[in-house]
Amino acid sequence: MTGDATPAVQGLQGITATPILTGPRLGGAASSRNLYAIGVTTTDTGRRDTALVRRARKVDRVLAETYPDARPELDFSSPFELLVVTVLSAQTTDRRVNAVSPALFAACPDAAALAAADRTELEEIIRPTGFFRAKTDSLLGLAAALVERFDGEVPPRLDDLVTLPGVGRKTANVVLGNAFGIPGITVDTHVARLTHRLGWLDEATARQPVKAEHALGALFPRRDWTDMCQRLIWHGRRRCHARTPACGACPVSRWCPSYGLGPTDPVEAEKLVTTQGRA
Repeated sequence: MTGDATPAVQGLQGITATPILTGPRLGGAASSRNLYAIGVTTTDTGRRDTALVRRARKVDRVLAETYPDARPELDFSSPFELLVVTVLSAQTTDRRVNAVSPALFAACPDAAALAAADRTELEEIIRPTGFFRAKTDSLLGLAAALVERFDGEVPPRLDDLVTLPGVGRKTANVVLGNAFGIPGITVDTHVARLTHRLGWLDEATARQPVKAEHALGALFPRRDWTDMCQRLIWHGRRRCHARTPACGACPVSRWCPSYGLGPTDPVEAEKLVTTQGRA
């Protein structure tokens, strides 16, 4: 939370979360590009909220032009496969998950087959993704739940998905948005980092996924939620890196109060840009 002058944006389902209205300082020198003044009176609340929404949506439009093909970088061909690979993607890279998923789905093409899988064999297949014993527990548990409660099908409802072992709101929203076309906000490490750097959310809100989810939902039309998050993820993986962002090669730098955290020289910044995701 910021100072008393910071207005709250009402999110969904009655949860109030606070977007930041002064540029964040994430280590290093203070930014000179803060887009809002400190100490603004409460009479300016509506104006500031409107400015924040407009700025956030402008950034999203530019990111849409920059990353027209933004999509999940996990390989899948069905809601079941997306659910499984998203669970596997915790604490590892998408590349590692994509490397093991063909063998996994050859052995376990559906929920019934996964529920009946041999634990030892399953552990060996997914071992490269890390935390393989815990992930095996989750996969066997969610597969059994799908068979027992949902006729082996992945349910297209958030309330149902989060009852499955190993499935939280982030995973559920990934599945809903990308397998069923149901808009959802996915607050992963990239979305949390970028929404704070861009000045959309204060640090406390960005670190709390549920509050961040609802605060972001108040800034964008529901139809844009899934794609907006995917574009932030792509931008975070390719330019706005956690340690050293490529500020001088950033297409939205003019709207970023954190500009200057990384190299601003275009040549130096371009060296940091990756052509595909790091994770």
